[in-house]
Amino acid sequence: MTDEAMSPLRRCMIEDMTIRKFAPKTQHDYVQRVKSFAAFLGRSPDTASFEDVRRYQLHLAASGVGVPTINQTVSTLRFFFRVTLKRHEIVEHNR
Repeated sequence: MTDEAMSPLRRCMIEDMTIRKFAPKTQHDYVQRVKSFAAFLGRSPDTASFEDVRRYQLHLAASGVGVPTINQTVSTLRFFFRVTLKRHEIVEHNR
């Protein structure tokens, strides 16, 4: 993807991962997981609520993906909301 075609949100997330020295494959996987979440939502992932994240987890579980995939997706979304968006309420809602 060229820089011109990259959204500011994706660029920011990649920069955040680069700062934290995420491996290129991890960065790719994280971007793909957020992209899948956005496709599930049908809108930009930065507009998601806690309930949207919960519905996505239920969707993943119902679609038969394994526990490791669900856990990796939760880690990705936690990073996306906490670090990139600085929205701690999404992942700390039930604590």
